[in-house]
Amino acid sequence: MSRYAVKVKDLQIGGGAPVSVQSMTNTDTRDVASTLAQIKALAAAGCDIVRFSVYDRLCVGAVRSLVDQSPVPLVADIHFDHRLAIGAMENGIHKLRINPGNIGGDEKVRMVVDCAKMHHVPIRIGVNSGSLEKEIMEKYGGVTAQGMVESAMKHAKLLENNGFYDIVISLKASDVKTTVEAYRLAAKQCDYPLHLGVTEAGLPGSGTVKSAIGIGSLLLDGIGDTIRVSLTGDPVEEPGAALEILRALKMREGISFVSCPTCGRTRIDVPGIAKRVKEEFKDVKAPVRVAVMGCVVNGPGEARGADVALCGGDNCGALYIHGQFIRKLTGDLAEEMIAVVKEYLHDIR
Repeated sequence: MSRYAVKVKDLQIGGGAPVSVQSMTNTDTRDVASTLAQIKALAAAGCDIVRFSVYDRLCVGAVRSLVDQSPVPLVADIHFDHRLAIGAMENGIHKLRINPGNIGGDEKVRMVVDCAKMHHVPIRIGVNSGSLEKEIMEKYGGVTAQGMVESAMKHAKLLENNGFYDIVISLKASDVKTTVEAYRLAAKQCDYPLHLGVTEAGLPGSGTVKSAIGIGSLLLDGIGDTIRVSLTGDPVEEPGAALEILRALKMREGISFVSCPTCGRTRIDVPGIAKRVKEEFKDVKAPVRVAVMGCVVNGPGEARGADVALCGGDNCGALYIHGQFIRKLTGDLAEEMIAVVKEYLHDIR
């Protein structure tokens, strides 16, 4: 994790702070009502920061209303026009996502930096494999990790030359391996906080897998300060997937669920029970481990590592608490487990 830190409103990124979760709206930013509704839905799903596109003056005009009513810090995503960046900051945006080299020359970069200093707005330099500079593509013979890092450092230098260091860097490729290599190189070359993600990862499912491999690999290396799982479709799908990654790495508290893949010995509805129990407690933050196992082969062993566990029998189950057998469960096993977990949560509060 980065030793350097920036503040996005009251949220710290880097400097040992917990890894934060981001997403981005896909509404028309000029439609304040629908954009605000999606921001609130993303926050409720687990987002710590939400980004939206600012692509014309009407979008700039919407920034103040969105900032004033948002439950989380907001980021304006801006390309090419320095006036939009300045307007967004003057209207209270908490962070910018720009590439300084595309903003229109040194004088316009200086104007953006001066405004960012005045309003205490950090800037994320966002390098994507799909928009890498032509000269860098020619130098490296296409998209490479080295080229992406060179691009990011070049953009960062433009800000540094103006005495600005409240910088976050992202280096997103649609190829997982290139993404991981780029972030590893960047982590060796700078101390700026890093925003992780695999861009254009795809639909939920395959895109979730690609994101988990890329983001998870880097987090296990100790690289990364904030993350986004980029999925095609409803962005409200994204924070849940990001939180699953963090919980799997024990970087976020919350109920963790374990369930077996089932086999011919299974005599209970493991998928149905596990799904109902997980859905019931999806918003609980307590660090509790719940297991739903299909039979007595692996069940008791897994029960030793779980706080609450169900081990299936012949249309019944054995309840374990902290690895100790408690009693036999019959009837609606999902409802029984939900009741037991609720009781367990009440007891540990």
